[in-house]
Amino acid sequence: MEILKVLYRGARTLILDEPTAVLVPQEVDALFDNLRELKAEGLTVIFISHKLGEVLTVADEITVIRRGTTVGTADPAGTTPKQLAELMVGSELPSPETRESTVTDVPMLTVDGLRMTATDPDGVVRAVLDGIGFTIHKGEVLGIAGVEGNGQSELVEAIMGMRALDEGALTLDGQDIAHTPTRKRREDGMAVIPEDRHRHGLLLEAPLWENRILGHVTEKPNSKGAFLDLKAARADTERIVREYDVRTPGIDVTAASLSGGNQQKLIVGREMSHNPKLLIAAHPTRGVDVGAQAQIWDQIREARREGLAVLLISADLDELIGLSDTLRVMYRGRLVADADPADITPEELGSAMTGAASGHLEAHETNETDDASAADDASDAPERADGDAEGDGPRDGGEDR
Repeated sequence: MEILKVLYRGARTLILDEPTAVLVPQEVDALFDNLRELKAEGLTVIFISHKLGEVLTVADEITVIRRGTTVGTADPAGTTPKQLAELMVGSELPSPETRESTVTDVPMLTVDGLRMTATDPDGVVRAVLDGIGFTIHKGEVLGIAGVEGNGQSELVEAIMGMRALDEGALTLDGQDIAHTPTRKRREDGMAVIPEDRHRHGLLLEAPLWENRILGHVTEKPNSKGAFLDLKAARADTERIVREYDVRTPGIDVTAASLSGGNQQKLIVGREMSHNPKLLIAAHPTRGVDVGAQAQIWDQIREARREGLAVLLISADLDELIGLSDTLRVMYRGRLVADADPADITPEELGSAMTGAASGHLEAHETNETDDASAADDASDAPERADGDAEGDGPRDGGEDR
């Protein structure tokens, strides 16, 4: 729709900034077909992306920018993703892959029969969550895949206590929290990396040390009894800046002055500083630079090894597959499919996200008979992909869009 709008206004140059961020692989292919048609009609397209496989597929010429400076150009026909990565960051891009299993048999978060309704602008009551149920154990990362707008935000708000449930049960570490206020849930060990850091994670015009207090006003070191402990809060902000490598001239600058990656590292440091039992990570590496992405992945992996339960919601399918121990697919407010991250590809996961598949998803394996049939009719063979792990780090620069 956005492309149609600018074409209607007679635009001859299109600037697309991360246009595939929320698209499933099948939709990406359709977008690229449209871009090729527009190019054939004489339009100029500037395609900005951190996904190196996509850049090599769609571009005629490639320019690599690092920290606001052009560091190189490349011909897609003679360039590999590894070479592009080295131009971007001086080394191969980080991978979210997690090999060792740390999952225990101790339940941390249990969700059972969750239902939530909302009234749309026409006055029609519809279910935004319906029959949601899952358990996350200590040391486990449960990944939720889904096209945005299918109930993921409402699920986070329900677990956090920000929206009331119509039906269902919520248990955190054995305690019923279905009617527990949000502050108490936070005090009891629930941490969150919100999907929109500007709207829900930061006070942009407030200094960093005030943002460190945000969401944890009643907890140490931010408070002492009934009073805020500003000296301790400032000291702890200094620690977070140091340990999480938040690039800033000081803790008195505003959050708005930081790049997107440093804003996100501040949020991660804040949330991980209270020894949480459960971390809700919604799009934790969206819009951050490659270095910040790698650090955030490392923090999630380290916390998982120490027994943290993680609910991971992301539009980055390779991030979901690489970090998760278990995968579920959300579609129109319901969990419609599950998959083993070791046996699934982004394409197969994307198919379920559009409602084309349900139940337990398994990778399609070909045998000799299948190969012979494919030789006769290649169109009958399902398309496979390697996941483009090299191209999943957000572009360098760290500036929030």
